[in-house]
Amino acid sequence: MVSETYVECLVAKKPSFMTRFLKTLLIMLTVCFVLIGIVFVPALLVAIATGVGAYFAYMNADIEYEYLYLDKEITIDKVMAKSKRKRAAVYDVNRMDILAPINSHRLDSYKNRGTKTSDYSSGVDGQPDKRYMMVCDGDIKVILEPSAEMVKAIQMVAPRKVFTD
Repeated sequence: MVSETYVECLVAKKPSFMTRFLKTLLIMLTVCFVLIGIVFVPALLVAIATGVGAYFAYMNADIEYEYLYLDKEITIDKVMAKSKRKRAAVYDVNRMDILAPINSHRLDSYKNRGTKTSDYSSGVDGQPDKRYMMVCDGDIKVILEPSAEMVKAIQMVAPRKVFTD
């Protein structure tokens, strides 16, 4: 008997102030240099450069993370500006040490470790905080914001490793 559980969850990342400011500044500079370029042609080269910068700032200002849980594997994709998708990470639930709410006391022994933390959440610590921390292989910390359905699906596979406090 093959039991495959499929759960999908989409989380929009809140853009930082600096990203929004940079995007707005580059758009305004592009418009200004296009207008100056009408009279002074070399300004069009600067307008092209600022336009390219505005494009990349726009792509990085609108980011969503898509979590996909399928058959004991969590796949995280980064969706930029709802048009470009990039695989961010893949985690095996069998290699997971713990999945618990980010403020859980169960994570105390993992918090002081000097390991790299990957944040695939919205970046907002709301009330109540919906973010979870997953620790894999004792040295990989991942911050997620899964739906209750996804947490329940992972808990069905690894009941002693998943906590909802």
